[in-house]
Amino acid sequence: MKFAKVVGTVVSTQKDENAEGWKMMIVQPLGLDFKPRGDSMVATDAVGAGEGELVLLTSGSSARQTKVTKNRPCDLVIVAIVDIVEKEGEVIFKKFETKGFD
Repeated sequence: MKFAKVVGTVVSTQKDENAEGWKMMIVQPLGLDFKPRGDSMVATDAVGAGEGELVLLTSGSSARQTKVTKNRPCDLVIVAIVDIVEKEGEVIFKKFETKGFD
């Protein structure tokens, strides 16, 4: 799994029938320092994430293991909205309190 920040949404009125009902978000992968790592990507949202939130992504065959994506053509999915990150006993991210994240 990887950290990412939700930075936008994608709306598609024409899509494969196996992608019907999907909420798609633009996500920016992040390192443990919460700085951008690589290019933004589009991910299927399985948990109701919103713009600006820190999320966890999974990809590949693991991306097809959620209720939303089960046996459907998906390679990247948001599987969690992060509330707190603790590293070596120190809280390094707390939703709504971490400065500089937004």
